[in-house]
Amino acid sequence: MAFGPDSLFDYGQTDPGLAILRMSALLAEAEDDPDEETLDLLFEQVEAGHLVDADPAQMWPELVRGLMSPAPSKLIKTLRDCGALFEILPEVAALFGVPQISDGEDEVDLGEHLMRSLDAAAKRGASLPARFALLVMNVGKSDSPREHLPVHYRHVERGRPRIEEICARFRPPAECKALALLALAECERVHRVSKMRAGPVALMLERLGAFDAPERFQELMIVCASDFCAHAGREGKPYPKAALLEIALKACADIAENDSPEARQSARAEAIARAFRSERWSNEVA
Repeated sequence: MAFGPDSLFDYGQTDPGLAILRMSALLAEAEDDPDEETLDLLFEQVEAGHLVDADPAQMWPELVRGLMSPAPSKLIKTLRDCGALFEILPEVAALFGVPQISDGEDEVDLGEHLMRSLDAAAKRGASLPARFALLVMNVGKSDSPREHLPVHYRHVERGRPRIEEICARFRPPAECKALALLALAECERVHRVSKMRAGPVALMLERLGAFDAPERFQELMIVCASDFCAHAGREGKPYPKAALLEIALKACADIAENDSPEARQSARAEAIARAFRSERWSNEVA
């Protein structure tokens, strides 16, 4: 798909910085990949410094358009190929080339994994908050100490202020920020959840808002499932941890809300243990 120089400014409504985002979003919606001429044109606009003074709040609708496309990875790839990603989302650009290993998988490039997870979310018809969470939830891993790689020690502490800064720049809806911070803190814990630990599962459900914010909980499950399916060999497969947590949640449906927090937590853990057909449960944190 190609655009001429005049059409670039038409799409940006005379603002060349906005034009770069708008064209990238349109390319994400197109069936074909951008040709070299189009990428060269975008690169020239980035090199000319048109993104330096661009207003991120005005860029946000174009990012949304690209993220909500059938293949959001094309947005990220186009922005990266023309050099715009580093200018717009340096926290995300820094993830490319950073390794990670998970659940016995071979090492994966975090940037490439991010793009696959976004496409997996698109195939699920995921909402904007879910796609935004996938976009930013790993930004704390870009500068993990090299001696610890591919493990990312304390990435949550590094990631939280970066996500808050991204949200301050682009001013997305509040639910985008809330889900992104929840995914940052909990996605890897969800991946590790076990039916042999009913007490921690009960505590996790409460942390995740499964009882008092069920819509956000379901959004998080989509985020975790998309992250899971982005690994090689898992595309299109069901996410077993979501099914496990759904069993646990249903087991707690009849627990009285007017009990004390301690009694309610104990009753939930016992109900989950029965549902998991296991007597092994404790009150340790998952």
